[in-house]
Amino acid sequence: MLSEPSYLAARMVAPMVEAHFARHRAAAKPQEEPFLALKPEPYLVEAVIDAAFWASLRREEGHPPKISLALLPPDGAQYPLLFGQRRRLTPYNLLKLAPAVEQPGIHLGVWHDEEGLYVWGTATNIPPLCFVLEVVEPGLLVIKHRRSDGFGKFVNVAILRGDQLQMVDAENAAVNDCPALQAFLPDRGLLTSTGETNTVLVELAAVMRAHGRGGLVLVVPPGSNRWKESIVQPMVYPVVPAYTGIADVQQQDQSRRKWQDKLQHTITIVGGFTAVDGATVITQEYDLLAFGAKVTRAEASTPVDRMVLSEPVVGSIAKRMHPAQNGGTRHLAAAQFVHDQRDSIALVASQDGYFTVFAWSATLDMVHAHRIDVLLL
Repeated sequence: MLSEPSYLAARMVAPMVEAHFARHRAAAKPQEEPFLALKPEPYLVEAVIDAAFWASLRREEGHPPKISLALLPPDGAQYPLLFGQRRRLTPYNLLKLAPAVEQPGIHLGVWHDEEGLYVWGTATNIPPLCFVLEVVEPGLLVIKHRRSDGFGKFVNVAILRGDQLQMVDAENAAVNDCPALQAFLPDRGLLTSTGETNTVLVELAAVMRAHGRGGLVLVVPPGSNRWKESIVQPMVYPVVPAYTGIADVQQQDQSRRKWQDKLQHTITIVGGFTAVDGATVITQEYDLLAFGAKVTRAEASTPVDRMVLSEPVVGSIAKRMHPAQNGGTRHLAAAQFVHDQRDSIALVASQDGYFTVFAWSATLDMVHAHRIDVLLL
């Protein structure tokens, strides 16, 4: 018997979450369907969120809990760790179990019987489209799921911050004229030659955000040196020859798990250089050209004095502003670089966790900044 949830945001988001998972299941390929998780029922989603929210506000030995909950039966996970005795899904039990599952990739498995929801153990390998709820910090919860192809960072569905609810808008119309920005939306990523979604930039963004030092990445066209007009010369840390690790792995036989691990490893290598002060320069084919570079205004250009800022959240409205109003020196440097090099994009990670992608909008005739930190939590 499920108790009545008392966290209002849980009730508000539950039907939206059900609709999201139903839409993704309907869009899955027929050969993928047998491997997908069951669609989460709204009343179960509501109860899981409610318990996790109240657990997030408590502390165990001075530490707030960091938990990831996966809604699936024990036989729905590969190689699960099963508890000898089920524990009811309560804030108290979640708080007690949290220290054991703080490492990334470990989920507490949650399912239900006639008495209500219970925790049955832990899972490290869950099926695509499995409802996952992550407790990031007190009052901050993220609803997510594995991508249908199983690779890379989970797709964020919604973010709950106390009484605030943000639903990720995968159909965000504000980026229709910027294909480079569309690559960061979960339903509209760029396709590879094999028809699969290319998420390299999303994975790189996650690495940049994770190291917590902030960073700036400039993505430039291959085979062109025009971008150097916007970089202070000589560069302190050029990479000669260019590091082609990511592209090399992408060209290998994509036998699923081993290939994914190699690709993630090379992305992490490149992402590590973004922690060095200055800009990291890569090509659109992901070859590393330089790091620690200093951005400057191109000699024939003018100072950037306007831009538009959008966010992939349902109900958000794009805002026009001066680039200096958007952030610090990294943001201003990124806006100036894209203003000068309009066939390039720039990725900016702030030390406070915000993440912005800059691209040129031909329709608006100005720099378009797209805040995507809601996709990276």
